[in-house]
Amino acid sequence: MKSFLNQEDMSRYVVMEHFETIQGEGFHAGRAALFIRLGGCDVGCHWCDVKESWDQSAMPSFTARELAESAARSYADIVVVTGGEPAMHNLEALCDELKAIGKELHIETSGAYDLTGSWDWVTLSPKKFKAPKNTVLTLADELKAVVFNQSDFAFAESFRSELKTECKLYLQPEWSKRASMSQAIIQYVKQHPIWRISIQSHKYLNIP
Repeated sequence: MKSFLNQEDMSRYVVMEHFETIQGEGFHAGRAALFIRLGGCDVGCHWCDVKESWDQSAMPSFTARELAESAARSYADIVVVTGGEPAMHNLEALCDELKAIGKELHIETSGAYDLTGSWDWVTLSPKKFKAPKNTVLTLADELKAVVFNQSDFAFAESFRSELKTECKLYLQPEWSKRASMSQAIIQYVKQHPIWRISIQSHKYLNIP
């Protein structure tokens, strides 16, 4: 069952933060972006670096139009909707408003919920704690698997048959394990060159 902020007004969204930055990960790393981080998540990754996004009870809410008006003041061409788990919300109104001002729309999701809205780029980061839906796997433009331990390589590989052939494949060391897992990822990509390495470049560069 999807979790909506307000069943009577699907155009309002609980927002932890929205800010201009540089996309630090995956295929679009290095691009200027406006991030909209929606509140709420029930996936529960123990290594999550934004656990404060899980509880939406004390977060402010904005209408889709208010968020679009803010986005219109940004020089960034792309808007990245993330979380938390953004797909818990009905995103149709938000997408409609952002598309109306000409923004390129990206979403970062675990795939645990069906997607709503219209997206130019879908980054799927599947988690063991709540399996991604097949409907989202088939939409993914980019699979970004976070590698916390050795078993995560097999976990990442388990989704390949469900992805479209042009989907980009990334392995990214979990930040607290980067010292131990980066070398393992390097060796894995050498042996399986269909995969690429993603790093959290914004953290190395101290970009908020």
